Amino acid sequence: MTTKGTGRLAFVPTRYGEGVVGGSEAVMAEAARGLAGRGYDVEVLTTCALDHYTWANALEPGRFEQDGLVLRRFRTATSPLTPAQAELEHRLHHGPRLDLDEEIAWVNGRFRVPELYFHLAGHAEDYDALIFSPYLFWSTIYGAGVAPERSIVMPCLHDEPYAWLRVVADTLSSVAGVWFLSEPEHQLGHRVTNRLPPGHSVVGAAVHAPAGYDPDGFRERHGLNRPFILYAGRREEGKGWGQLLRAFSAALLSRRLPFDLVTFGVGDPGIPERLSSRVIDLGYLEDWEVPHAFAAAEALVQPSINESFSRTVMESWLAGTLVIASASSAVLAWHCERSGGGLTFADDYELGECLGFLADAPKAASALADRGRDYVLANYTWEVVLDAMERSLEHFVARP
Repeated sequence: MTTKGTGRLAFVPTRYGEGVVGGSEAVMAEAARGLAGRGYDVEVLTTCALDHYTWANALEPGRFEQDGLVLRRFRTATSPLTPAQAELEHRLHHGPRLDLDEEIAWVNGRFRVPELYFHLAGHAEDYDALIFSPYLFWSTIYGAGVAPERSIVMPCLHDEPYAWLRVVADTLSSVAGVWFLSEPEHQLGHRVTNRLPPGHSVVGAAVHAPAGYDPDGFRERHGLNRPFILYAGRREEGKGWGQLLRAFSAALLSRRLPFDLVTFGVGDPGIPERLSSRVIDLGYLEDWEVPHAFAAAEALVQPSINESFSRTVMESWLAGTLVIASASSAVLAWHCERSGGGLTFADDYELGECLGFLADAPKAASALADRGRDYVLANYTWEVVLDAMERSLEHFVARP
């Protein structure tokens, strides 16, 4: 379908640039560049933050040209965590439910981007469409409210307490379009609100196929002498990292596994002393090195239940590497069942069984990974995803 776009678009991610780790940020950045490559006039409107914990201003504000796009950065305004804000966070997870005023206070207590709001208020009509992501931050909830009739939200929804806030349902109900990354996320969207706009669709996401892989070089560069399973992403409890450490420790005690656990990404890995010889933290990897990490691994373990797509799963399959994923994630289970290319686990024991299968039947594991690669190439290339986005944008962009 590749077309020559004629519209003016603004992508509004919370963060943008080198060093940013996050699925929604990656999809927004690559979609912006991809649509610019198809002829659209694209701007990226974002914050000066890199750290998604502090939202501190790490980069200079202003207008820049980068990646063939106009990039506008705006300063965040943050407030110290107060006891009242901590109480709201606690109640979000444990109840009682927040009322609407408390929800608004919670959203405003994380970070705000006033100058971004003012820019949108003064220039929204300069753009044919405004694309916001992810769903739970001030920049999306307030930004999409400026000109909802020309706003699209790519929510990256997870079935978590934040998704059930009334301000989230109101946002998804009021905008002109919603882009979902997978069918399970789409179905969750319908549960969050029964008033999704007619202009909602599953556009998917994609990963680029590298020119080649260098697994042996990767192992040599990082001194990895044993076969390993891989965890890639944010090392935090909400992404299942703690569970993976506990399950891997239990598996080492119950069976003779030949694997180390290698991890890269952001956040403190907090590796226990008892695992220090078997868990290897590579820290943050440069983008060029990441595909080789997936190719060098025996399997990717994805323990997160909070996924709307899971880019790392696609990168792993594209590299011909088995995926072992949490069965508690509707999205991951859907990908594994639909592709026939992955294993799922419901608890620590089942993860140990998956690792035992990987150790005992490497050829069968490789055959599963081959199915995963076919699945990615059939469904999640950028040509396919950009075509879907363009079909949605036809409702926003006037054609000559």
